[in-house]
Amino acid sequence: MTTKSIMIVGVGGQGTLLTSRILGGITNEAGYDVKLSEVHGMAQRGGSVVTFVRYGDQVAEPIVEEGQADVLIAFERLEALRYAHFLKKDGVLIINDWKIEPITVVTGTAQYPEDIIENLGRTHKVYTINAMEEAMKLGNPKAFNVIVLGMAARHMDFTKEDWLKTIEQTVPPKTIEINKQAFLVGYGR
Repeated sequence: MTTKSIMIVGVGGQGTLLTSRILGGITNEAGYDVKLSEVHGMAQRGGSVVTFVRYGDQVAEPIVEEGQADVLIAFERLEALRYAHFLKKDGVLIINDWKIEPITVVTGTAQYPEDIIENLGRTHKVYTINAMEEAMKLGNPKAFNVIVLGMAARHMDFTKEDWLKTIEQTVPPKTIEINKQAFLVGYGR
């Protein structure tokens, strides 16, 4: 198998690390060599968090180079824009249609870009979901990241049952059922 490269990008506190643990777990369980790397840039202050997950028969390093990601999972629109250049030409971009204004926008020194999703759709294969809205329908806004993962899972090499088993083994016991429900919402899109 050729090495597959997945990137997860978001803002601190959005669950990128849990999502990468689920991805690492499912790839490891399938018998692949897996490498993970996390970059926490001011994450506790609402800054970017980037996680790389690479898997295959033999993976030399965890870092995904520009133009090499098979799947880019973005938990926020602006993060999708910031990291879209990491996608392969035939890569897939999964975007949570959610807006979190960075401090520069809040303070008025910058403007939040308009039409991010539409502009990215001109050059990339883009799939979107308002996962926060869907998570609210489930009664738990914290589950939105697993909804986005569910949508991304349709573009990876594992069965729905394998994903659900890995979620069960990875998330805290009291959150297993809500996370499985969240995954199925995204997977059904």
